[in-house]
Amino acid sequence: MTALDVVTILVFAIGASVFAVFVLAKPTRAEMRADQSAPDEVAFLFKGPDLEHADRHGRKILRDHSAPHDWDALRKTLLPRFPDFPHCEEIIDGASLTLKPVGDGNAGSVSITRTDGMTRVSVLNASTPDPTDQYQIDTLKRQVTSLTAAAETAPYPIWLMGSDGQVEWNNTAYDDLYRIAKGKDPDPEFPLFADLSKNPNPPLNTRTSTTKDGSDQSLWYDITASICENGVVFHAIDISAVIKADIAQRNFVQTLAKTFAQLSIGLAIFDREQRLALFNPALVDLTSLPPEVLSSRPDMLSFFDRLRDKRMMPEPKNYSDWRQKISDLIAAASDGHHQETWTLPTGQTYRVTGRPHPDGAIAFLIEDVTAEVSLTRNFRAELELGQSLLDTLEDGIAVFTSAGVLAFCNAAYRTLWKQDPDTSFADITIHDAVSVWDKESDHGTDWDEVRDFVLRVTERVPWESRIELGASRSLLLCLTPIATGATVVRFKDPSTDLDASIPMVEESGA
Repeated sequence: MTALDVVTILVFAIGASVFAVFVLAKPTRAEMRADQSAPDEVAFLFKGPDLEHADRHGRKILRDHSAPHDWDALRKTLLPRFPDFPHCEEIIDGASLTLKPVGDGNAGSVSITRTDGMTRVSVLNASTPDPTDQYQIDTLKRQVTSLTAAAETAPYPIWLMGSDGQVEWNNTAYDDLYRIAKGKDPDPEFPLFADLSKNPNPPLNTRTSTTKDGSDQSLWYDITASICENGVVFHAIDISAVIKADIAQRNFVQTLAKTFAQLSIGLAIFDREQRLALFNPALVDLTSLPPEVLSSRPDMLSFFDRLRDKRMMPEPKNYSDWRQKISDLIAAASDGHHQETWTLPTGQTYRVTGRPHPDGAIAFLIEDVTAEVSLTRNFRAELELGQSLLDTLEDGIAVFTSAGVLAFCNAAYRTLWKQDPDTSFADITIHDAVSVWDKESDHGTDWDEVRDFVLRVTERVPWESRIELGASRSLLLCLTPIATGATVVRFKDPSTDLDASIPMVEESGA
């Protein structure tokens, strides 16, 4: 053996010794196995967030818990007792943590150690020989506390009815309602809503009421029954305000119905689905539609179809144009105020008004305006007759209102002064008329006195004056007050007047 061989052997021997010391000094995965735990200890071994190994107690604890990762499930389980329990990514390699529980009476601790990506979690429970039992007890306590708090603080009554018909448990809201309804503390043998509570097969949902102690005021509740192993759990929700609102709405609708029944205008209200929701007796009288037809809630097009069949609307030239016209009418009523006049073959005249209402509803008002239209036509005919009569007179005549606005004039006045109120965009006033008269006549007439006479509100007497138009032509100006403070201004030829030789007759007291 040469010296080189000896050196080589020594080097390998020293390296093997160093490696053996390093490996033996470092904890192995076997040493970190969760099975190597104390009798009162629960151990877990994680590789990252996933569970690598756990003893039987640890597997039992995690059995009923679901989470994205095993580490999250364990953290969710331990967090109520150990609020500082970290997330998996918060632990660095080589770290070693010891956590203490919070709250009085909580013993034990949690030890967390991470080496080479492997994390060992040891939970020490010093209060019981079986750690799993303690955790189950703590979990149940927390659940009972949470459920009790949720039930006791509920704003509506909750109670549990046993198989013997007695109240085995109830919350604070039940106690309060019992005292309001019965005037005394709750008695388990005499529950609220006894007929419902003592029924072995109660309806799952029902509405019932109880009276307030010492008064006739009713308290309405929606009762929900849930059958469980220990009996039946009842939940009561106060709907007294809803019942009062329903009664108020019903009374309001009845009041409206009574009011609508007295109207002479036909009313048809269509809902958002364009179906007849409400009508009054006047609609039956005006449309001649049978009440049973209207009660069947026809839609808008069917309603107008029946009106057309009954000849209670203008006869269309063709059906397609008529349908389009009705569609346009419905659209106009939906968008805003719509009004049109129907002249019927019977000689009647209807005014139809459509108005939009909240929630997509549309109301149609049908009013018989035959008398109004006839009166208007007669009045217009009388006006035309009076105008024709004035136009036959040779004297120019104009009528001014008390405000000094030209109301109407005859043809002779228009020809004389070349002034036509029908062609003017604005009202012609006494000031405008005096300006024209002054311009077309010779000076000498007191036009201010004429203007003041027309606008005067005190008592007046007829007034006359002669005006010269030039070329040896003169006219007699006559001012005559009439009803409502109006004034008739008349321009006549003096040669036709017996008193034409009199130059002027002034107003008395002027």
